[in-house]
This record gives sequence, structure tokens and C-alpha cells, in this order.
Amino acid sequence: MSSIELRKKLIERIKETENEKLLEEAYRLLEMETDDFETYKLTENQKKAINESREQIKNGQFLTNEQVNNDSDEWLGK
Repeated sequence: MSSIELRKKLIERIKETENEKLLEEAYRLLEMETDDFETYKLTENQKKAINESREQIKNGQFLTNEQVNNDSDEWLGK
């Protein structure tokens, strides 16, 4: 379906609907397109750290949330 066809279908559905919540959500989604989103640029060091972390996860070198909580409790003497 082309963007022109999709636009026409959306306009028609919007005209037909009485669902205020749906209209509000559609408006909110369309507003997101016009917001100025700043793309975050990662440094080479940040990219390297992310890749290293992914490798550690693949190799099972990580702690679960429960393990971290237990370690924290132990460290805090709880």
C-alpha cells in the first residue's frame, strides 16, 4: 500500500470514529513525528563497552538482579 493510499484510509477512519481515546492516541503518535528528537551519538569507547558487555552476556558472565540484590544486602550488612 502506498503512502498516499494509507493516508487516505487513515483520514477516512479518523472521520468515521467516535472513539475519543483512539483519536487522542493517533494525535499523540502523529505529534511524535514533528517533535525534534535528538539522536544520541555514541563514542567509540561507548560502542566498545557495549560490544564487550554483549560478549560477556553471551558467555554467561553476568549477575542476575537477584544476585546483585543479595550481594548488595551482604555488603550493607543486612
